[in-house]
Amino acid sequence: MSVLAVIAAIALLIFVHESGHFLAARFQGIHVNRFSIGFGPILWKYQGPDTEYALRAIPLGGFVGFPDDDPESEIPPEDPDLLRNRPILDRAIVISAGVVANLLFAYLIFVAQFASVGVPQAFTPEPGILIPQLISESDPAAVAGMRSGDVILSAGGIDFGTDETTVQSFVQLIQDNPEQPIEMTVQRQGEILDLTVTPEIGPDGKSEIGVRLQRNGEVEYRRANNVFEVFSLAAQQFQGMLLQTVQGFAMLITNFSAMSGQIAGPVGIAEQGADLVSKNVATLFPFTAIISINLAIINILPLPALDGGQLAFLLIEALRGKPLPDRLQENVMQTGLVLLLGLGVFLIVRDTSQLEIFQDLLQ
Repeated sequence: MSVLAVIAAIALLIFVHESGHFLAARFQGIHVNRFSIGFGPILWKYQGPDTEYALRAIPLGGFVGFPDDDPESEIPPEDPDLLRNRPILDRAIVISAGVVANLLFAYLIFVAQFASVGVPQAFTPEPGILIPQLISESDPAAVAGMRSGDVILSAGGIDFGTDETTVQSFVQLIQDNPEQPIEMTVQRQGEILDLTVTPEIGPDGKSEIGVRLQRNGEVEYRRANNVFEVFSLAAQQFQGMLLQTVQGFAMLITNFSAMSGQIAGPVGIAEQGADLVSKNVATLFPFTAIISINLAIINILPLPALDGGQLAFLLIEALRGKPLPDRLQENVMQTGLVLLLGLGVFLIVRDTSQLEIFQDLLQ
């Protein structure tokens, strides 16, 4: 059920993104002839008065289609409500609306979290250190057999209790033992395991094993005092998460070789999300918000076949006073699409091969 919940959340984010484009066009009176979730063969469709709505077989994205280049369209090429005939600002609003929709939706998710789940009030600590997430399947922790949701009870002869210094003590142990094997006792769903992890030197020169860490325990919630507290806390959470995401992408761009292992495809994202949700269903709120923010940042990058690439073409058009040749734009977009699809297939194959069920079949 946790896997289905995560897949539904990702599908919802795709719908939100494409709805941003669709509504921005419709509110401006721009013709839209297709609204599709997914790619490939059509599984279901509905033909409205002006737009065909469809669900397709490959759920790796979606698109909003315009009749500008549709040879079967009966709309005259000089129609002022075709997207290509609109001023640059109108087109920029349509192209960027998907990103805006994902960011707004992420904020509303945090609003829903604080309004329904409540505001964190108290923390009841439990022995050990929780691993909410593995950073990369190629990092030492994953190689040693650690998984999201594991609780580290002891490491290097040190027992981790309930005090506030447990995480700092473990981090210090890792940094003091680069390239040295560390014996650990881990609890996984009531089972006690003995694992050996060998820290590696990271891109910052510090020893690391590739996990997120947090104190183990249960969080108690209270009802928000008023609606203003809900919106205020949601804004703080959204701002912090957006800043962390932008910083993460900046690190990926400036140090791609060291950070590339942290890139996950749809399978990896679904697996990590399912692990988190299986431990606490309330984590579906921040997980969905994080993915929505990531989707927005990725799409605004000035890369071919993404919204940012189309905005880059509009900027060039504004500077030149005329658009680039259609053939050039099509070639760039098609090349970018092929590269993105290739990357997507690679990530799906890599993440699928690392799933526990797949590894069991190979043994």
